[in-house]
Amino acid sequence: MKETNLCYLFRPGQVLLAMKKRGFGAGKWNGPGGKANPGETPVEALVREVQEEIGVTVKSPNERGVIEFIYEGKPDWTTRCRIFSSADFEGEPAESEEMRPQWFALDAVPYQEMWESDGVWFPQLLAGETVAFRLYFDDNVRLIRHEPLTV
Repeated sequence: MKETNLCYLFRPGQVLLAMKKRGFGAGKWNGPGGKANPGETPVEALVREVQEEIGVTVKSPNERGVIEFIYEGKPDWTTRCRIFSSADFEGEPAESEEMRPQWFALDAVPYQEMWESDGVWFPQLLAGETVAFRLYFDDNVRLIRHEPLTV
């Protein structure tokens, strides 16, 4: 199973999302993040990916849970993703070739332009809770079921 990470930045009353501009997930709001390079810890990878994708240096990231994305028809896509958040960062979010960041009010998150499965777990993250889910998708990357994940 591939190991990845996502980071959600917060400031009072707002969360930072980034529009994916290319590749898997293009056209959807998400958090910046990605895979670790050989020898990187999840936190090192997270800090590097956020810097590359939106130009911000994350300080003191908080691990907030884990999501397993199970693609039943495409097992090579299956991913275990650590979810992080931080209100401690340096720099102003800036657009890159990969992502276009934007702040959203906590009560105005654009779920209709996010992954369908984000509606299962993202409200918990916004509420300050830990998230732990296993999400199952069909061949068309549509959510078919979900279950709590014991970590």
